[in-house]
Amino acid sequence: MPELPDPRLVFAFEARVDVAETVHVGRGPDEVLMFTPITGGTVAGPRLNGVVLAGGGDWSVTRGQVTELDARYLLRADDGAVIDIVNRGFWRATPEIDARVEAGEDLPETEYYYRTSPVFRTDAPAHAWLASSVFVGLARGEAGQVCIRFFEVL
Repeated sequence: MPELPDPRLVFAFEARVDVAETVHVGRGPDEVLMFTPITGGTVAGPRLNGVVLAGGGDWSVTRGQVTELDARYLLRADDGAVIDIVNRGFWRATPEIDARVEAGEDLPETEYYYRTSPVFRTDAPAHAWLASSVFVGLARGEAGQVCIRFFEVL
């Protein structure tokens, strides 16, 4: 069997997402459902520039010390193309790190696990590469925004 190459990650862009106050939706057996509205933001990087459109949101379910994320929102590229993103992932951290983040402290990405698996959709020819590639997102909180660096997997 031939040896397979290790995947490479190539930085594509960063989204700096503005969010409103998180809303408690409900509590089920051993879990809590929350919703965080997305109100705007910016997109900048070597492969994509534009804005995050208001109107999306992130539904999160916390079970124990792990939060499952399910965000859906729209990007508008500088050329006017609209790009749909479904961004699922996980947040996990120690109780001490959780408390520091809840208190508003910005911590480096190395202090916790905040990773996503985005899927993009668009019919804009200039951005078809987004809808036909696999990506990984590395997220962090910074100055009240959710900042996600998106990397294409090669």
